Amino acid sequence: MGRILFIRGGAVGDFILTMPAIRLVRETLPETEIEILGYPSIAELAVATGLADRVRSIEDARLATFFAPGAKLDPDWCAYLAGFDVVVSYLYDPDGYFAGNLKVAGVETLVACPFRPVEDAPFVPAALQFAKPLEQLALFLDDAALSLDYPATPVLASLPAEKAGPLIALHPGSGSPKKNWSFEAWVEVLTGLHAGNQKTHFLITSGEAEESVISQFCALLDESPLPYTHLSGHRLVDLGAIYRQVDYFLGHDSGVSHLAASAGAAGLLLFGPTNPKIWAPVSARMKVLRSANGSPAGISVAEVLEAIDPESYSPPLRR
Repeated sequence: MGRILFIRGGAVGDFILTMPAIRLVRETLPETEIEILGYPSIAELAVATGLADRVRSIEDARLATFFAPGAKLDPDWCAYLAGFDVVVSYLYDPDGYFAGNLKVAGVETLVACPFRPVEDAPFVPAALQFAKPLEQLALFLDDAALSLDYPATPVLASLPAEKAGPLIALHPGSGSPKKNWSFEAWVEVLTGLHAGNQKTHFLITSGEAEESVISQFCALLDESPLPYTHLSGHRLVDLGAIYRQVDYFLGHDSGVSHLAASAGAAGLLLFGPTNPKIWAPVSARMKVLRSANGSPAGISVAEVLEAIDPESYSPPLRR
């Protein structure tokens, strides 16, 4: 098996949940050349950690014809796709048009994988579901947990240089407001943690799209004596390196939380409407606290503080 192409669109969390499947190929077939057809800003996570060799952008208008029956296919894309021994596709293809056109293009071996996991009982983690189709290639995933070594970044210089106490990261956003806990509740939690160890420093991370909202959260923090550093708009690869250096991570059901877990971080994730048995990272170091009523508002500050075990990050564990 000389060359394998993984085709994966979707958001950050979707891609990271697919990374155990890519790792399975890399570890089982180390001589195989692995390429990702996806969004470069996300798929570069696999290249940066050695799981894949290169990325090609899926954002090419010429690919649109592959989703139409009987369409005239771009010859360059046909040659590109036919150049792989195996194509593993996670694209949404309910009518099979894409699969049919791949065959027309010359793809001989296609492994069709689910775009989204099945959410019915028995509840199987999404990462395991995404790897299941690889059994057609006699590849079996036993452990979906990730602990990837993201390369060091100059952004690490933004962290406190001399750390007397724990460094706790918080990503208070997500891709959906209905998954988010209130800013006021997070401030109460940070205040409680700081009271327990006044040497604790907090690292607040956010994306560019969250800037206007996160500024409101930082305004709340500025009204308190809590010591914090705010990092915004950094590449996912850089954030992965940062999360590998923190002592503890706090967040919601989000792609960034999956990124932190993929870096091997310990932490606590709050879940509301989504089922953590399916959507939570497979990680012995990440605990999950799910709301009983399906809304993050159903989780109390006391429950979060009780769920955070100080022994998980104290004494300081930063690598």
